[in-house]
Amino acid sequence: MHTHTDEGIRGTTILAVKRGNDVVVGGDGQVTLGNTVVKQKAQKVRLLYGNEVIGGFAGAVADAFTLFDMFEKKLAETQGNLARACINFAKEWRSDKILRRLEAAMIVASKDSLFLISGSGEIIEPDEGVVAIGSGGMYAYAAAVALIKNTKLSVEKIVRSALEITADICIYTNKEITVEKL
Repeated sequence: MHTHTDEGIRGTTILAVKRGNDVVVGGDGQVTLGNTVVKQKAQKVRLLYGNEVIGGFAGAVADAFTLFDMFEKKLAETQGNLARACINFAKEWRSDKILRRLEAAMIVASKDSLFLISGSGEIIEPDEGVVAIGSGGMYAYAAAVALIKNTKLSVEKIVRSALEITADICIYTNKEITVEKL
């Protein structure tokens, strides 16, 4: 199972599914502070590097901007080599005294690859093309795997459906879903 959850990361579910050349990353829009919903339509998934990479982020919003910018610089330095950018990014993230304390995780995907990255230095490329992070990550992962194995739905519909199922279960996930596809 390829999920990353952290009790400190709340109000986020990010799910990525890759099948063949189709890759979709989706996320909900809910942001919570303690037990209060403070935002319904946050954008936690975005296209990067000239729309060749999709990134999804679980953690604090300010941290997302910092880490997305840092990751895009690594993509530029590696001329779009996603695996090399992930390694360089994880090294820098893990070695930075401030950034390594962030309770955060990212999913990044291209047409060729899919990775989960965390500040602790984890870089995971899932074997089965499904990865999820955040408080609803395990629910989204399970729903996506079930949909892949038992339906003929498109990758985009699998991601949307799995996130909707997650929103019905996880109180930190809502149905304001953003999906990006390559």
